[in-house]
Amino acid sequence: MLRGLHCPGGHRDLPDDRRADVRLTGPEDGPVVLLHPGTPVAATRLRFLEVPAHERGLRVLAISRPGYGASTRLPARAIVDVVADTDHVLHHLGVHQCVVIGWSGGGPHALACAARLSQATATAVIASGAPYPAGGLDWMTGMAAGNVTGFSAAIEGEAALRPLLERDRPAMLDSTADDLLKVMAEGVAEVDRSHVTGPLVEDLLASNHVGLQDGVDGWCDDALALVRDWGWRFSEIRTPTTLWHGQDDRLVPYSHGRWLADHVPGVTPHLLPDEGHFSIVSGRMGEILDELLRIA
Repeated sequence: MLRGLHCPGGHRDLPDDRRADVRLTGPEDGPVVLLHPGTPVAATRLRFLEVPAHERGLRVLAISRPGYGASTRLPARAIVDVVADTDHVLHHLGVHQCVVIGWSGGGPHALACAARLSQATATAVIASGAPYPAGGLDWMTGMAAGNVTGFSAAIEGEAALRPLLERDRPAMLDSTADDLLKVMAEGVAEVDRSHVTGPLVEDLLASNHVGLQDGVDGWCDDALALVRDWGWRFSEIRTPTTLWHGQDDRLVPYSHGRWLADHVPGVTPHLLPDEGHFSIVSGRMGEILDELLRIA
């Protein structure tokens, strides 16, 4: 059992009168793993990372992006805007160095930190999307139909996207694990099915509920930011970076991982033939953390 394990929640005030929802868990003096969670996920308990991180004596810091939970919305935010908010929270907590993990919708935000967050010493991006548009990448090929519909609307703009998300929000808030599997059936590969159960799905459902409790602002702004200019360039990345992507990922196609592997400077790619969107975080997080700690 870990001594000094703490689980403070709450918010941090930001310089522009917004606030950020923050969750910090783990041994009080442990090195920090900064998590950029997926979409539409808030800074809540996510045992797929917290358990292996705590076992290694690490603290896990998660920050809800603007518009999720109690984090104040930042209209028209870009991916790069996450860096200033993260920097402020780290300074407030007295954290001078951290390793960074981004999964799914959090992947581009982790890459922004690899490019511009001075405290970042190493970064892992897991099942991350590539920029839109990306030269040489057919961006939606291999993507589940629900994501194609959502991102097609995002490309049109908020007026097209928001009604779709508001339509889907009640089902997201009321869904059980079985409901989630039915809704996401097309996006859950066979290799994922044994992983989308128990603590993983419980935590993701709970996090969705917190993230969407006051509306779809965070969800909407995440999707819009992904298909707009990210606000930084790949050539800026100097932080050691690892990339993890499963060939059977149906939510963020494998081709996105291959594109990132070709464009992130100095990246160490793990393009895995027998992994999906969920299995990769459920089954490989210890391995991901160990590599991060080696290269930091």
